[in-house]
Amino acid sequence: MSEKIIALIGMCGSGKSVGADYLTRKGYRGVYFGGITLAELKRRNMEVTPENEKHVREELRRTHGMAAFAILSLEEIRRLRTEHGRVYIDGLYSWEEYKVLREEFGSEIVLIEVYADKDIRYARLNNRPERPLTAEEAEKRDISEIENAAKGGPIAFSDFKCANNGNIEEFEKELERILGKITVIKP
Repeated sequence: MSEKIIALIGMCGSGKSVGADYLTRKGYRGVYFGGITLAELKRRNMEVTPENEKHVREELRRTHGMAAFAILSLEEIRRLRTEHGRVYIDGLYSWEEYKVLREEFGSEIVLIEVYADKDIRYARLNNRPERPLTAEEAEKRDISEIENAAKGGPIAFSDFKCANNGNIEEFEKELERILGKITVIKP
């Protein structure tokens, strides 16, 4: 038996990576869409900066279309699903990415929106150890993701909403409650 594929979605700083860490501890294997951008920056010997990340993300979308990250991750998702059964996706952005995944996996794909208030997200982003963002940089990224990455569609269409305005324990408890609602399906 295979479980549904969980896609963690939400704005930057909402807690998707914390949710991904929790799912990993629960035995899920993850595909991080943002890892494609970081790998491309490394391949090009470019510094990891908000500007460079945005440039590479948008270039990949111009080259492969708005579904770029889903298309570039399909093989890995299939492999992990075959080998491990329990799979999550961290960072699905665009409606087009969702449509590619929905076409490939049907109703086996479940969208969990991780959300937090903007001031909380921006404080987290400013304080994170890797790739911190100022409030101004975070706002620019939010706007860019809404305008250039069609991020609103999957968020509006999410199957579940998981609040993350408190501490990690509260968030993980809420995520566990949602996982309990997701049914196991036969492949």
